[in-house]
Amino acid sequence: MSAALQVTAFGLALLSTLFLLLATCTDCWMVNADDSLEVSHKCRGLWRECVTNMQDGVRTCDQYDSILADHPVKIVVTRTLMIMADLLAGLALAILVLGLDCITFLKEDPCVKLKMCYGAGVILGAGSILGLIGSVWYAVDVYLERAMLVSHNIFLGVHYDFGWSCWLGMAGSTGCFVASVLLTCCLY
Repeated sequence: MSAALQVTAFGLALLSTLFLLLATCTDCWMVNADDSLEVSHKCRGLWRECVTNMQDGVRTCDQYDSILADHPVKIVVTRTLMIMADLLAGLALAILVLGLDCITFLKEDPCVKLKMCYGAGVILGAGSILGLIGSVWYAVDVYLERAMLVSHNIFLGVHYDFGWSCWLGMAGSTGCFVASVLLTCCLY
């Protein structure tokens, strides 16, 4: 039972960590959500802004000036939280691999392996909370920006909605949290 739970938690943690990494690296945190006949699809990410021509599929991207340049708070905070979540989830996966019962590392000391799984669960939980805060922070800021424009009757020609990268970050963080709960609460 314990080995099956460990492998299930490891599989979920691996998939969720990949989701977090993809969310951090991809550039579709905000997408244009205009209902008019658009000829281009705009995405804003943490690192750059991309426009895809819908007719010929050509994609052009504008990199943000510099990592050290002045950026909006939502980009800086989300970058920081997502990078920390990625690092913690990666560290937790490395510790979890060594703590799995099916791995022969420290096979003669099952108590240490169990503590490694528990520690990996705690680290994974911390990473999941940081990733969830970063993703939700960004989503709430996009929503508040759009709500402010609507309440002031300002129409800029395009408004943005949550992109798939934002949803991927939320899904990855939630999966890491569930894997953390499996490792910390259900393993004993």
